[in-house]
Amino acid sequence: MAGASRTEPETRATAFHRLTSQHLDASYRLARAIVHDPADAEDATQDALVRAWRKWPTLRDQSLFEHWFTRILVNTCRDHLRRQAVRPTADPTLIASIPSRDDPLAATHEREAMGAAMAMLSPDHRVVVALRFYRDMPVDEIARRLGGPNGTVNSRLHYALKRLNELIDPPERKDTSR
Repeated sequence: MAGASRTEPETRATAFHRLTSQHLDASYRLARAIVHDPADAEDATQDALVRAWRKWPTLRDQSLFEHWFTRILVNTCRDHLRRQAVRPTADPTLIASIPSRDDPLAATHEREAMGAAMAMLSPDHRVVVALRFYRDMPVDEIARRLGGPNGTVNSRLHYALKRLNELIDPPERKDTSR
């Protein structure tokens, strides 16, 4: 019996390591989509892992690990964004300088412009956009993971996409020759 209790922490650690290893890359990508900055995404992912380790005994079913950890990660990313004294501002020239489709670097420029525009969104709006489009989750799944109603997720998604559209395609860039 004494030997069983001695190996229990190893089993707990092994299970935690196995599950976090399976989801680490996707978790970092989600954190990066939310917080934008690579170093902040690494910090948020690491902080989420620490929080998850501390809360590990509360996870009753390991098959729900991804759902459980995503919620911890999203909340950690929100905390990181809220702790920032000044919300990062996007470089308007970066957003406004999306090249034509003929440019071989167009995809890279578009990603940079999207990242800059995402950085201008509120934390709650970044979260729903990242979960919807980076994790390809339906609205009802996002609502479940965030612990809120579908209507709130739909509303945040609507206003976030509207703001992104305004940032990426401002009225002064739209064709006014009609």
